[in-house]
Amino acid sequence: MPPIHPMLQPRTLNRREAMLALGAGVGVAASPALFSPPSFAQSAVPAAAHHTIKLGQFEITVISDGTMALPLGFALPLTPVADVEALYAAHAQKLGASELTAQVNVAIVKTPGATIVIDCGGGTDFMPSMGRFADNFERAGIQPGSVTHVVFTHAHADHLWGVIDPLEDATRFPAARHVITAAEFDYWTKPGMEASVPDAMKGVAIGSARRLKSIGERFERVKPGAEIAPGVMLADTAGHTPGHVSVVVKSGTESLMIGGDVLTNPIVSFACPDWPWGPDTDRDLAIASRKRTLDMLATDKMALLGYHMPWPGIGRVERKDTAYRFVQV
Repeated sequence: MPPIHPMLQPRTLNRREAMLALGAGVGVAASPALFSPPSFAQSAVPAAAHHTIKLGQFEITVISDGTMALPLGFALPLTPVADVEALYAAHAQKLGASELTAQVNVAIVKTPGATIVIDCGGGTDFMPSMGRFADNFERAGIQPGSVTHVVFTHAHADHLWGVIDPLEDATRFPAARHVITAAEFDYWTKPGMEASVPDAMKGVAIGSARRLKSIGERFERVKPGAEIAPGVMLADTAGHTPGHVSVVVKSGTESLMIGGDVLTNPIVSFACPDWPWGPDTDRDLAIASRKRTLDMLATDKMALLGYHMPWPGIGRVERKDTAYRFVQV
C-alpha cells in the first residue's frame, strides 16, 4: 500500500411513509468488489436505493437522496456551451437540455465502534427531485438512534438540509455527535453573510444558516485533520466552500475517500479540473484542491465515493493524457 499522501497528514411502514403514503422499493446490495470497467451511464436509481460494500473491517452503505439538475450557466459560467458539448461527446455522452444532472449519494460508514453518516442530502425543501434520504435510510435497515456521528463535508443545501426532520423540526439523529469544521460553521452563520454571496446562492445561504443555528449547540466544530473515529479522518479540500473537507476512511490495507464536492462531475472535474465551477466560493483554491485530490487518488490508488458521481458513486481515478478520468464501478 503506498504511503498516505501529504494532504492527509494533520418491516412495517415507518412513520414518514405512513404520513406521506410513499411506496416501498427494493434495496440494492453490492458486490464486495470496488472496481469494474469504466462506465458513465446514469443508470436508473431504484426509489429505495441503497448499495453496500466492504472496506476491510468496515461497511460502507450508499443511500440515494435522488438527483439534482444544475443549469450550465450556473455550473460552468465561464465555459462556452460548445466546449462542454464537445467534452461530453468525446466521452460518448450527450448533454441534455443545457444542464448537468447529478446523483446525490449519502454515505454511511460502519466501523466496529461507530456508525457515521456523512452528509444528509437536501431534504424535501430544496429540489423536488431530492428528499429520499430519510426513507431510504430506514429501508436500508439502519436505525436513526444507532448513528453515533453525523459529519458534514460542507453546508450547501444538498448536503445539510436533510439532517432536519420536518415533522419534529429537529435533527434526525438525536444521539449522534454532529461534526463540521469551524471555518464552515462560522462562514454560514456570520451576520449578514447572505449579502456577500451571488443572487443564485442567497436562498441557500439563508436556509443553511437557519438550519445550522437551529441545532447549533449540537455541533462540534473541528479542524481539517481531525480523527472522527479510528480509521476515519477529515482531509482539507477547501475552496468549494471555506471549510470544505473530505472524509478519508481506512481499514487495514484498504482506503476510500468520501469526497463531498471537491469533485462534482464525472467528466468535467476529471478531464478539465481547471474549468471554474460556478458554485465554488474560492475558484482558485477549489481548482488547487481538485488537482491535489486527483493526484492523491491516482497516486495512492485510493477508491473514491463521489457525492454527485453516477450511482452508486464508487470508483477510482486514473491518469489520462494530461488530466484524469473517473472509472466507475
